[in-house]
Amino acid sequence: MTIELSDELNQLERAAWAEQQEKRLTMETFARVQAAITAHAEATDQNRYDVERELQRVVKHPGPDAD
Repeated sequence: MTIELSDELNQLERAAWAEQQEKRLTMETFARVQAAITAHAEATDQNRYDVERELQRVVKHPGPDAD
C-alpha cells in the first residue's frame, strides 16, 4: 500500500524536524503538524498513523533518491 503525502505535510514536518534538532520545537508547531496529518488522512481516506509514520520516514530517513 502506497501512502500519499502532500507537499504541505512535507514542509510542515521538515520545519518541525528542524526545530526539534535545534531543541526548540514548540507545542504550536507540533499541534499544527498533528492537525495537518489528521486532516490529510481523513481527506485521502488513509490511516492517520500510517500517514504519520511514512511522513516521518521520508523526512527523517530520506533515501538516496531524496531531493
